[in-house]
Amino acid sequence: MKATQNQAGLSVARRDKHKVMLVEDHPVMREGLSQLISHEGDLSVCGEFEDTARAFDAIPRLLPDLAIVDLSLKGSSGLELVKNARANYPKLLMLVLSMHDESLYAERSLRAGASGYIMKAEAVEKVLGAIRHVLNGGIYLSENMSSKLMRQLAAGKNMAGGSLMERLSDRELEVFGLIGQGRGTRQIAQQLHLSVKTIESHRAHIKEKLDLKSATELVHCAIELRAN
Repeated sequence: MKATQNQAGLSVARRDKHKVMLVEDHPVMREGLSQLISHEGDLSVCGEFEDTARAFDAIPRLLPDLAIVDLSLKGSSGLELVKNARANYPKLLMLVLSMHDESLYAERSLRAGASGYIMKAEAVEKVLGAIRHVLNGGIYLSENMSSKLMRQLAAGKNMAGGSLMERLSDRELEVFGLIGQGRGTRQIAQQLHLSVKTIESHRAHIKEKLDLKSATELVHCAIELRAN
């Protein structure tokens, strides 16, 4: 909120558009989001990026009110951007918009510093509602996720398998979630812009951390957790 003066010299409140920065590596999705937001009278897109490094470097120059961040980005996980931005620019609001299952990522995104999590499959109206809810100081989660989180908190438990999933790094959790969606190693490597060898290394670390003996056990565990 800024103040201007009318002809009588009185201070008059004037609301500027909220500046939104998009961090999304899929060109079609990024363009669609940009058009959606630009058509809203109270919102404007101040920058678009496909990787975490350039997005982070642009924050002090663009001074966005809100950053919409995908999880699967070039260079590193979107969660790393959320963590770094929260540590260095605590006033910046962040909303994670992702294809990944919210049951795996919502709580971790909030703990990383995001103010909300919404899946890309949601309707346009819900995406806009999530943006405005976060800009107004709220925390956005789907109704199902909010209810599930409240039940878990009431029972004194963490989401996403509790301490078991806490053993995984952000990138390992990302790979684990894609395995649960039925993606093969080459598909995951292509989607995350990583080498097949790197994905194979992540798979090996996941099996070790979760005490899984085979690739079959890994797939079954990932699918079972996603279904819960």
